[in-house]
Amino acid sequence: MTGRRVATRNLIFSIFAEHLGFSVWLLWSVVVVSLPAAGFNFTVDQLFWLVALPNLIGSTLRLPYTFAVPKFGGRNWTVVSALLLAIPTTLLVIAVSNPATPFWMFLIVAATAGFGGGNFASSMTNISFFYPERSKGLGLGLNAAGGNLGTSTVQFGVPMVVAIGGGLSLANAGLMWMPLIAAAAIGAWFFMDNLTVSKAPVQGQLGACKRPHTWVMAFLYIGTFGSFVGYTAAYPLLAKTVFPESTALKYAFLGAMLGSLIRPVGGWLADRIGGARVTLWVFVAMVGGMLVLLTAVNSHSIGLFMAAFAVLFGASGVGNGSTYRMIPAIFRNYGQRDQEAGIPNALKISLTEAGAAIGIISAVGAFGGFLIPRAYGMSLASTGSVATAVIAYAIFYAVCFAVTWWFYLRRQLLVSVAPSLAKASV
Repeated sequence: MTGRRVATRNLIFSIFAEHLGFSVWLLWSVVVVSLPAAGFNFTVDQLFWLVALPNLIGSTLRLPYTFAVPKFGGRNWTVVSALLLAIPTTLLVIAVSNPATPFWMFLIVAATAGFGGGNFASSMTNISFFYPERSKGLGLGLNAAGGNLGTSTVQFGVPMVVAIGGGLSLANAGLMWMPLIAAAAIGAWFFMDNLTVSKAPVQGQLGACKRPHTWVMAFLYIGTFGSFVGYTAAYPLLAKTVFPESTALKYAFLGAMLGSLIRPVGGWLADRIGGARVTLWVFVAMVGGMLVLLTAVNSHSIGLFMAAFAVLFGASGVGNGSTYRMIPAIFRNYGQRDQEAGIPNALKISLTEAGAAIGIISAVGAFGGFLIPRAYGMSLASTGSVATAVIAYAIFYAVCFAVTWWFYLRRQLLVSVAPSLAKASV
């Protein structure tokens, strides 16, 4: 019971800090929509750059953030990572307060929002050590969902805050987070713990890089989490660009909310029927969602557009939970295999590697958050439509479906020469 209380306490404050991280990370997805009205005359493609760049930097930072947990301790790094969020929010206030701020400066400021993207990797790595194997799916799912909800919070709260007083005060988009950042750092310092088991040598964690399935799962995570954060970042600007006359922008936060809240369901389903099975059907749904989106774009139907994104947000949210549940099962299989081969401390090593793999996979997967907005921006700039980007992603999800089946569900075809992990019930 004591262990459960400790785990719950750390989970609560981890979620709070991670929630703020996601909010700051996706802050520019909302700010860019108001930049033209504030007097900043950037092209649509430039605006998509401001949306995409935080995701590129955030995904890159996830690797060092992952290894920061064993180096400094989970509590200590949560404090530091929370305080770092004051940099992008302060710089945003400065940039939008000067009408003469050039586009290259906006790129630098948007890039610093990537600090928020790094938080997820360290938070998930840290929390994974607090839960036993049977509960990891739900524990990680709750931590991720609470953090992911920051994407909905920022898209719901910022439009109201910048409109306080009846005008347009974009500086409020940065100022509103300051007291919350301080609260997250203080709460983490006083109520979180540094676990000895999480302080594994970085050299030991590097073993995860040598495991082939680390990179297979990273590829699949581009399709799930990369899609979630990419669609969250791109949706407000995309809706305004493709349907400028509609009110779809007002409901942008609902997609991010759906994807966040449904994530624990993906972990829960994976605990019961297997992460690979759930993930396989997720990619079926995402292919279908892209086909609906293509129809919506070609017919200029706002109803189909919103329905397609509801499917994409829901499916990617479930996939986020199911893919993360697959990781501990995969590394448990590695540990059991190595133990049977006589390797000392194989199970303990596999636990350390699983924690590192979570960070690596989240880092690579988050690059999808950069690719999706850029794909839409380039497609609009070159053809005047997003249809090309939509078709490309439909094909990508079909490939993800095939990869999931080949590595984790295939039981007969060519298993003698290329074994799968189907029997490991991943």
